[in-house]
Amino acid sequence: MSTPPARPAVPAWKKKLPMWLTWSRIWVCPVLIALVWFDGPTFRWAAALLFILASMTDWFDGSLARKYDAESNMGKFMDPIADKILVATALILLVHSRHADPVMVILLLARDIFIGGIRSVAAADGVVIAAKAAGKWKTGLQMTGIPAMLIATDDFFNVPALKIGQTLLWLSVILSLLSGAQYVRLYLKSRSA
Repeated sequence: MSTPPARPAVPAWKKKLPMWLTWSRIWVCPVLIALVWFDGPTFRWAAALLFILASMTDWFDGSLARKYDAESNMGKFMDPIADKILVATALILLVHSRHADPVMVILLLARDIFIGGIRSVAAADGVVIAAKAAGKWKTGLQMTGIPAMLIATDDFFNVPALKIGQTLLWLSVILSLLSGAQYVRLYLKSRSA
């Protein structure tokens, strides 16, 4: 019986690539701030495009980490933090530019901080709470709604981008609260088991 051929060694830079992509979501935040600060149609479009590209790195970093066998505890820890920093930066900028309702942003950020705490306690108790469908849909709505709000126009090929973005973000608030309740219920259930 022959042994399967050994996989070729993965270059060091490829093993580091997933972590670089994770960090990139944090590194783009100052640029995002500058683009929104300068305002104007060109800067708004650039901010929306930058946010979309940064959001896409979330899929690529995990995919590449698995492909190159580069999964790490640091990557698993930093991935959701980088997501939250990117989204929080964009949401706060949208409040500053008066495109997002402060109540919406408070609910989204408070939920994320609270669930982050629940997950930390669960991890300390040896309980893993997997992401649920509502949480994934919430993220998808945010990653679509935020760029539309960054563009901030009501005349994008006769499509009201700002209003559509605001609607998507309010839907994400509803899903965010529902998924937050699911996390709490699952954690409490695991404690009583």
